[in-house]
Amino acid sequence: MATLKEVAERAGVSQSTVSRLLNDSSFSIKEETRRRVLRVCEELGYRNVFRPAIAVLDAPPSGEELQDVYFADLRKVLAECAESMELDPPASIRSIHELTERASEFDGFITMGATVFPEADLRALHAVLPHGVCIDTNPAPHLFDSVRPDLSQTMLDALDAMIATGRKRVAFLGGVGSIMGTHDYPEDIRELSFRQWATHLRLETDGLVYSSGTFTVENGYRLAEQLVSDHRGTNTMPDGLIVAADVLAVGALQALNALRVAVPDELAVVSVNNQSIARYTSPSLSSYAIDQRELARMAFSTLIDGLKHERRGRRLLVHDDCGVRVHLERRGRAERADAALHGLRDRLGLARAEREQHEVAGLEHRADALRDAVGRHLVDVVVVLGEYEYIRVRAAAWWCM
Repeated sequence: MATLKEVAERAGVSQSTVSRLLNDSSFSIKEETRRRVLRVCEELGYRNVFRPAIAVLDAPPSGEELQDVYFADLRKVLAECAESMELDPPASIRSIHELTERASEFDGFITMGATVFPEADLRALHAVLPHGVCIDTNPAPHLFDSVRPDLSQTMLDALDAMIATGRKRVAFLGGVGSIMGTHDYPEDIRELSFRQWATHLRLETDGLVYSSGTFTVENGYRLAEQLVSDHRGTNTMPDGLIVAADVLAVGALQALNALRVAVPDELAVVSVNNQSIARYTSPSLSSYAIDQRELARMAFSTLIDGLKHERRGRRLLVHDDCGVRVHLERRGRAERADAALHGLRDRLGLARAEREQHEVAGLEHRADALRDAVGRHLVDVVVVLGEYEYIRVRAAAWWCM
């Protein structure tokens, strides 16, 4: 085991400074010096006292409600993970410039969100705070570590699921995103992976990839509407659809319901993220989970390991084998009607938990009207998810004729 003298020499302070820091909670010392001494204690195995000061660079794109829910969930998971690992609560920083200016306050940082930072800003941050881990994206692989979901494997899993249920023409619906580093490409990693795996599996992709615009409900509606317009009149409709994210899939389901495309009988739909909203769409949205808890745990562990051993350059992928709801089998009309009614009951139950009774009564009135209105296919149901804004869900009611 290291000695007090060795710790002091490595940290560049006196032995008395080390001793007082470890044994006198009222001892006043510069924060930077305190963190350096504690880090050396951890490195040399003198005492397990290193509690790094960690910042979270919280700069996700704003403006889309369901994306906001995803990042709100991730913020909560990061805080819970820090507590479970007995770390100090991470400080939330809203811009890369603020983090650069306050670099001396922190040992390292974690980023969340898909905001693309200029390369000059990333290099300036690295010069003053070299230890960082990026969640979900890899904006500077030569400067910082990253922990990301294995979306390439998820695309292969989704294609395998489609093939296993007899789907032979599988389309893709996505948006524009950055792939790696500071490079902006028109393709997202999910689109690239879909094209690659579809080619290996000998599936046709010509005219079946719809990937443009932002990750919003409105864009998902627009892309699905375009897909149906392009293929329904020529009898070339796909029988499977993989959507890059739940936020797009909600819009796509709205469009498919409005255009009377039976899901999953006529078109099976599977998405990525497994957000809570996926449970309240009708028909149920099949969605592959992104394990946010494992992403957070790996981010903290990678950052702390890098701080202890002065190591950088790790790029880790996390794959979730369990968190997926897949409902791709074709169903009869009776089953569809029963599923639609169960979905409506679920939404009413959620409303009872979140809203005043008079608003619940309004939803119950709509349910009664649906039961009596043979031939009516759509009803708007307002769903409230916790503290977040209203999300309007287009619920299909397929009735036996």
